[in-house]
Amino acid sequence: MLIDRLYKPSKLSEILSKYGFRFTKSLGQNFLIDGNIVRKIADAAEISEEDNVLEIGPGVGTLTEELALRAKKVVAVEIDEKLRELHKETLNIENVKVIYGDFLDLDLKKLTKEEFGDEGFKVVANLPYYVTTPIIEKLILANVNLISITVMVQKEVAKRLSAEPGSKDYSSLSVFINYYTDCKYKFQVPSSVFMPKPNVDSAVVNLKMKKREEVDTEFLFKVVRASFTTRRKTILNSLSNSKLNYTKDEIKRALELSGIDERRRAETLNLEEFIILSVNFKSVG
Repeated sequence: MLIDRLYKPSKLSEILSKYGFRFTKSLGQNFLIDGNIVRKIADAAEISEEDNVLEIGPGVGTLTEELALRAKKVVAVEIDEKLRELHKETLNIENVKVIYGDFLDLDLKKLTKEEFGDEGFKVVANLPYYVTTPIIEKLILANVNLISITVMVQKEVAKRLSAEPGSKDYSSLSVFINYYTDCKYKFQVPSSVFMPKPNVDSAVVNLKMKKREEVDTEFLFKVVRASFTTRRKTILNSLSNSKLNYTKDEIKRALELSGIDERRRAETLNLEEFIILSVNFKSVG
């Protein structure tokens, strides 16, 4: 049983001072100092002793420590080489392995095969705000044995990831996430639980991977992005002003075949309607 936990402000300050660590703003480094939030993230990820976990951006290791107490194995990817020596103390844990490098540059298939074999794994991370979407997209599209993604992100991003049709936060990103995952907004995280304190609040979302019937996803999301280019306009006008290379009459026909009123806005269409629309575009071109 660990008594002197890393999330305690006094312990964290002691460690940072001991190794002369300085926060790098460009890396979005904000370390958790609240044990309740750390436990809530692990709870949201549903981590058990049977689970393999991939953590992105462990920082000092406050969340890693909690994951290690619950999981079978934790592999943490850290971009900041300055943390190497510090990790020899904070993450010297039997079931934890730290890999240094930029997650976006890593061969995810190779990494997960080497570390987890053919077993599935869950991703848990406190993501830097500036790379949230690229990291989530890489995970989703990597074609690996990914079970779920539980991440703490900027609150506004969390709302977009989990948004439902008709809400002001619903966007092309929401449709993309909904195609591949079942996304749930779990809870808000105040800026006061970080060191240093960021300028915005965060939130935790849980994305469970789901299987869908295969469609032409490249074209589907081309249609989705085109539909949201001018979100205050009707779906007909948005698509007509896009680079889809369909005439207005062809767009009208595709909408008619799909049972979609041309006066609706993109933010009111659900995923299934976008899928049907993308299929019907193929028949009118």
